[in-house]
Amino acid sequence: METTTAVTATTAAPETQRIAIDNPADIVVIVLYFLIVLAVGVWAMYSTNRGTVGGFFLAGRSMAWWPIGASLFASNIGSGHFVGLAGTGAASGIAIGGFEWNALVMVVILGWLFVPIYIKAGVVTMPEYLRKRFGGKRMQIYLSILSLFLYIFTKISADIFSGAIFIQQAMGLNIYVAIIILLTITALYTITGGLAAVIYTDTLQTFIMLVGSIILTAFAFQEVGGYDEFINRYMKAIPSIVSDENTTYPERCYMPRPDAFQIFRDPINGDLPWPGLIFGLSILALWYWCTDQVIVQRCLSGKTMSHVKGGCILCGYLKLLPMFLMVMPGMISRILYTDEVACVVPVECMKACGTEVGCSNIAYPMMVVKLMPQGLRGLMLSVMLASLMSSLTSIFNSASTLFTMDIYTKIRKGAKERELMIVGRLFMLALIGVSIAWVPIVQSAQSGQLFDYIQSITSYLGPPIAAVFFLAIFCKRVNEQGAFWSLVIGLVIGLSRMIAEFAYGTGSCAKPSDCPAIICKVHYLYFAMILFAISIIIILSISFLTKPIDEVHLYRLCWTLRNSKEKRIDLDADESETEEPTDKEETTPDEEGGCCMKAYNWFCGLDSKEGPKMSKEEEEAMRQKLLDTGEHPCWKRVVNTNAIILLAVAVFCHGFFA
Repeated sequence: METTTAVTATTAAPETQRIAIDNPADIVVIVLYFLIVLAVGVWAMYSTNRGTVGGFFLAGRSMAWWPIGASLFASNIGSGHFVGLAGTGAASGIAIGGFEWNALVMVVILGWLFVPIYIKAGVVTMPEYLRKRFGGKRMQIYLSILSLFLYIFTKISADIFSGAIFIQQAMGLNIYVAIIILLTITALYTITGGLAAVIYTDTLQTFIMLVGSIILTAFAFQEVGGYDEFINRYMKAIPSIVSDENTTYPERCYMPRPDAFQIFRDPINGDLPWPGLIFGLSILALWYWCTDQVIVQRCLSGKTMSHVKGGCILCGYLKLLPMFLMVMPGMISRILYTDEVACVVPVECMKACGTEVGCSNIAYPMMVVKLMPQGLRGLMLSVMLASLMSSLTSIFNSASTLFTMDIYTKIRKGAKERELMIVGRLFMLALIGVSIAWVPIVQSAQSGQLFDYIQSITSYLGPPIAAVFFLAIFCKRVNEQGAFWSLVIGLVIGLSRMIAEFAYGTGSCAKPSDCPAIICKVHYLYFAMILFAISIIIILSISFLTKPIDEVHLYRLCWTLRNSKEKRIDLDADESETEEPTDKEETTPDEEGGCCMKAYNWFCGLDSKEGPKMSKEEEEAMRQKLLDTGEHPCWKRVVNTNAIILLAVAVFCHGFFA
């Protein structure tokens, strides 16, 4: 991998760059957008409780179904989706949309099977669930650290990079200056506002994203001449320069794929083989949708189980849209700007986008810059900022939750609640710096196709986690030894593939990687299936050879015991008693300083004067409310009916485009 080239490409704008966002109409729209987002963030800060762990990290379990659904969608659809889905669509067709439609099934599994267990377990983080389920500290700390690395490698750096591509195309700014400005604004209301501010701003971002992307899609189809013309012209979108003085590139490098309009592709030679798309992708989706802190944390904030399920259903319906609002517009961009988006000669690609491995990632930004009129260009930049910021805020909040609750509390066992709030915010700042440093690596991976990079890294590191959570919930016989060694061995196998791929480089169409076929030529979705199967075998083998966990420790922690009424004795009960952070502050904020200190405490949500202390009976009632998964019969029927409809829609969509 040529990291030097990547750094140069990231910091230098393409030769053909022109500043498009430089008129009053666009600037006014962008300024209004930032003012509205900040206003919503400040309102959320003012109206919600941010001074406790439950308030900051779970929004006090007070969220209704519509902000949950909008936040799930916005957390998932980052700027990496706009850039990555459109770019892969431009390069290879609609099959990448199958990644989005798989979520229609997974959100139902999340809301109906996984979240009820998490709520009854009374957990804030996913590593905390593993600690309750298996006991001990090593799995909790291990999963927390691995999750943080996954956030850096696949989410934060990819979203920062994709947002930087758009800003480079639209404004001609130095990329790192633009990144710092965006992250400053993003971190401001995430660090100060907590999960409630993130969810409410995500709801606004979702509305902005949908409005802007629908308008762009309408312009794109109008420009290309309708759907039928779109199909015909895409198959003819071939760049005019396909050779240089040294090389004539093979047709597969620049010709549109003959199966571009099929989701299910050849199991051997397909770029997204159909067995991998069905089974391998489901494994990755199981990790992402059902065990990832970013997603599950939103569901844990729901006021009732019906609201949680309703939020999952809303997210599922919204996930129908990326195929039409991102993938197909990316394909249209290849039609309209073929020489730039579909370039194959490295010199031409450097002129178009500043990198040699291909320019499909600029498909969506280029269409915004060149196709949209003044004012609407500003709206679309706001859309990209919305997707970037909504995704990053969600990840920052969840990552700080993991670090604070699962790692820092082990280092500082007597940490007070105020200290945990401050540490969680400081950790976000450190996370930003590490993620920015990884951005150059992202650009040159997977032949410049961002979405393939994200999914491939997930395939190397995610399946063992998915296997452990799946069996933890649905097989009460598995124990800590089996789960832990499955995670360790699975990580070694996954890292072996990941390190080898980065060491040899992922190559490009014209210059394939020299990585040995036995390591790198197995498609990443097939690799996910193999790694998942190995992890399952390891967990079951070791668990059945070692002592089982007594049922008294498993009540309401696995599916067969989910409705147990008996008192559970947590495996970590003794440790929890000694590690419980005290909430008695030595002094109140009034005694700590004057007006400046009071303003600081309010801004950061650290004011400990939250009202009178609750009695033990009130605390127990509050605890029971947080653990309640009961549903009103009427609303239970409503959400169940919608779940069946959503699954039917998922089957229809896959069948129609198969």
